[in-house]
Amino acid sequence: MVANTSRLAHHCAIVTGASSGIGLAIAEGLAAAGCAVAVNYHSHAEAAQELVDRIIDQGGRAIAIQADVSKEADVIRLFDEAAKAFKRVDVLVSNSGIQKDAAIADMSLDDWNAVIDLNLTGQFLCAREAVRRFRGQPMNGRPARSAGVIITMSSVHESIPWAGHINYASAKGGVHMFTRTLAQEVAADGIRVNAIAPGAIRTPINKDAWESDEELSKLLRLIPYGRIGEPEDVAKAAVWLASDEADYITGTTLYVDGGMSLYPEFRNNG
Repeated sequence: MVANTSRLAHHCAIVTGASSGIGLAIAEGLAAAGCAVAVNYHSHAEAAQELVDRIIDQGGRAIAIQADVSKEADVIRLFDEAAKAFKRVDVLVSNSGIQKDAAIADMSLDDWNAVIDLNLTGQFLCAREAVRRFRGQPMNGRPARSAGVIITMSSVHESIPWAGHINYASAKGGVHMFTRTLAQEVAADGIRVNAIAPGAIRTPINKDAWESDEELSKLLRLIPYGRIGEPEDVAKAAVWLASDEADYITGTTLYVDGGMSLYPEFRNNG
């Protein structure tokens, strides 16, 4: 966590799925920029509280809130608790997601639904609640141009097909058009909506792809820039998108992928 720059002072952010990986790094980055942070978690209460304690120890403001963002009542409660603690909600980073991988012939309906419910319907539930809150709260002298910011978490697989992961790729493809359509709908309210599409990031969810030298070497063939991404790479992008430095940007996807989406197989003319 870097020193407080106060870029997001007087702001409150909700970060879903913030007890590990990318969500944890984003929560830390927002707190370092002066933002109060509601650290949402589903089942890892201890890790979420450790993050909250770390933020508070470094002079920030944070609380941990358990919620399953695929459930409407949980999402409403998440926003209620954040608003009660910090008086308002200004930024939503909708990061929660899961993978349940299988070839289509072997994929169960339960595994299809679980991924769509969390990775796509969860985006809808959180964004809908954020829009309602943004529209209903006064600025109260808050030094910001936008009425609120929504950052959805997509993936390079919103555009790159991924055999054996059809539920995940379908959800992320949906997030792409969800983000663009929502941005179009709420721009006149002063609400900005953008997506971040990470590539290969060093997180527990894909540990098998980077924990050995052999597997990492295979992975790096897909990354023109020549290194795996770190959660902090995504966090820096999220803090920037949440700030007034990105005020004229809405409805776009920011790829944080080291060039993975550039079809590296074609570097030598295909």
